[in-house]
Amino acid sequence: MSQPDLQCVGIDVAKATLDVAGTESLTSFTVSNDSAGFTEITDRLSGRNISLVLMEATGGLEAPVAEYLQSEGFDVVIINPRQARDFARAMGHLAKTDRLDAAMLAQLARVIDCHPDRSRYLRLMPDAARQALTALVVRRRQLNQMLVAERNRLYPSHPDGRESIGRVMTVLEAELALVTRQMNRQLRQHFREQARLLTSVKGVADITAATLLAELPELGTLTRREISALVGVAPVNRDSGKMRGRRTIFGGRAGVRGTLYMAVITAIQFNPAIRAFYVRLVAAGKAKKVALVACMRKLLTVINAMVRSGTSWEDHSSPS
Repeated sequence: MSQPDLQCVGIDVAKATLDVAGTESLTSFTVSNDSAGFTEITDRLSGRNISLVLMEATGGLEAPVAEYLQSEGFDVVIINPRQARDFARAMGHLAKTDRLDAAMLAQLARVIDCHPDRSRYLRLMPDAARQALTALVVRRRQLNQMLVAERNRLYPSHPDGRESIGRVMTVLEAELALVTRQMNRQLRQHFREQARLLTSVKGVADITAATLLAELPELGTLTRREISALVGVAPVNRDSGKMRGRRTIFGGRAGVRGTLYMAVITAIQFNPAIRAFYVRLVAAGKAKKVALVACMRKLLTVINAMVRSGTSWEDHSSPS
């Protein structure tokens, strides 16, 4: 928990600029979003007791400054933009400017800094190998989405437009195959042992392993409840007074969740433990969609335990 003499800092990240605000005596300022700006931030923060620096995830624009500040010894938290806006509304901040956003992020940083489980918000920026793997995983997903969109356009389109769509599909298919090969090569070169462990699970292939290693680096460091909530496969209560609402999943990392869904579809056919778990839930009256989510959660928690202990699937796969 922070002490009165400690300060928290919020940074609003834009493409060209960084707006910086503090909770105490730090005067707000704006710098360029480049190495010169990063140096100016550390110069201005030097000599101050900075407990925590908070910024929003902005599609990767925040990564360079976060990496630099971490390398300089600052504790950095990157928050979901939706959570930041919810906090701003709760605090009565309806106006929105870059400078106001930085000040609001500094206030949120103070709240997180006082949280009893502060450490769970901190996440080290990935190393170069993981950054490269993440870039390839994300690019492969983008190409796949574009290819699906073109396929959906093909048959309803006018005959005069189909030739163009076909050419685009050919290019996308070739690029998708190339990026997939690059992703698999990066996986085998830099994450050979982790990939071997993950792909020992029936239903988990290279794409799932690469996605988990790239976009869920917390694997093996969190409890089963924490990892399920982080991905967004933990049921959330919807109760108020005498009303008992249906439990739903909410939030989390959509890319990881989508990959887990496809892995579970395969695992239900070829993985005896997951199949038995799914059949038992359906036989007990659970909706198939609910049973699938439960299987996703089971698969994730077992993989999390495997990575933590470094042991194989067979040691954790007994039905429960």
